[in-house]
Amino acid sequence: MGSALTELGAAQWPLLLTGRTPENGAELADRYGAAVRRWDLSDPTPFSAGVRAVIGAVNDPNDRVLEAAVREGIPYVDITRWTSRMTRAAATAAVVGPSAPTLFSSAWMGGVTSLVVAALIAERDGDATSVDIAVRWDMADTAGADSVDFMDRLGDDYEVRQSGRPVTVTPLTDPRTVNIAGLPTKVARIDTPEQFTLPTTLGIDTVSTRIGFSSGLATTALLAVKKVGLFRWGRGDRWTSVRRAFLYAPGKGGSARVRIDVDGKGGRTSATIVDPRGQAHLTALGGYLGLRRVLDPAAPAGVTYPELHPDPISVLRSLDDYGVEVLRE
Repeated sequence: MGSALTELGAAQWPLLLTGRTPENGAELADRYGAAVRRWDLSDPTPFSAGVRAVIGAVNDPNDRVLEAAVREGIPYVDITRWTSRMTRAAATAAVVGPSAPTLFSSAWMGGVTSLVVAALIAERDGDATSVDIAVRWDMADTAGADSVDFMDRLGDDYEVRQSGRPVTVTPLTDPRTVNIAGLPTKVARIDTPEQFTLPTTLGIDTVSTRIGFSSGLATTALLAVKKVGLFRWGRGDRWTSVRRAFLYAPGKGGSARVRIDVDGKGGRTSATIVDPRGQAHLTALGGYLGLRRVLDPAAPAGVTYPELHPDPISVLRSLDDYGVEVLRE
């Protein structure tokens, strides 16, 4: 995903790549004319750089990147946090008081899903009481290790809004089969940040996100091990390889597909996002669009989310420019 983000961003801005092992990014930096420096997030040594904006493309468990950017008044985008870490980070940023735009774009696929939801609702003149999101995870897709961090939270119940009220949901429950771009896919509940933000930002009563896999056997196996309690009794480092073996087997490439159904008084609007370049590219595109947004001179300071884009319909129209289709029903 970092490579895809570099490809997108290098066409518009000079880039500084940072990481624990800069030699691993040397070839990428050379290819796109970027600089590369070492920054290990587990190292307390302060890091400083004269940059116009920062995007967090790896997990930042201690909020070091976030705090460094907010305190220096640097526009910031994050595309990696799961829900509990995002809510903590938003609270941290709010206490410091950002003097620049601070965009938490960790909703599914770098916030692209939330952007499309916002555009569909805008087309309906705000008519939306519920949103259902169904993700088809392509087992052949390329993936980094961070992309399956949500596996470590499949034993944790989470809170969502249902009919305007908070309810607690258990992961991988309430399964259903959904047609995602012509592919019937069995999906079940999963914790994602848009289920927390969309009810607050857009006033939607019910938001549900489910995930399923291109391999029906993989979905069946995952639901089975969830039923026997692997994700509760198999916590900790000892069982990490076992938990992640169910998902982390990156291939040579696949397509990212996400179906969105918006319901309201006027009926249903459905759309499916399809990126033939896969989830890494779609997530990177969400980050790239986020960078463009926070670098806009008209962007207000403070904490914000992808669905609060001032003109989400324009973003929806522009996705095709990056090879991403939004199929309507």
